[in-house]
Amino acid sequence: MQVKLGIKEIEKILPHRHPFLLVDCITELEPGVRAEGYKAVSFDESYFRGHFPDEPVMPGVLIIEALAQTGAVAILSQEGNAGRTAYFGAVDHARFRRKVVPGDRLRLVCEIEKVKGPVGKGKATAYVEDEKAVEAELTFILGK
Repeated sequence: MQVKLGIKEIEKILPHRHPFLLVDCITELEPGVRAEGYKAVSFDESYFRGHFPDEPVMPGVLIIEALAQTGAVAILSQEGNAGRTAYFGAVDHARFRRKVVPGDRLRLVCEIEKVKGPVGKGKATAYVEDEKAVEAELTFILGK
């Protein structure tokens, strides 16, 4: 479902704040099922000063975190989950397919595949243009 959630709306769903909120907007949301959003990768991100400064590359773990935050928006938007926190349970089968560099617009997609009690799994993919940059299976645990 097409939606437009900006930073203020995302902050009402997620506990993350600058500089660790890694999703700029959500453009599609089906609560409990799927979310899609974007992260504009800017040269002035603090991690670029120390992560390959001569050839700035967005750290893979931060791309995974951005994907997890996108999935958390999907889960926490579901009725009954407002105000809860989605924690990492596991990251499986992560594959890094291309570098993400300043100037890239990272499209973040997370589809929730299974939920049983407070534990769920999702398939997450990050794209630059239409090219896969990262894919992984994410497990989350809902806390209070």
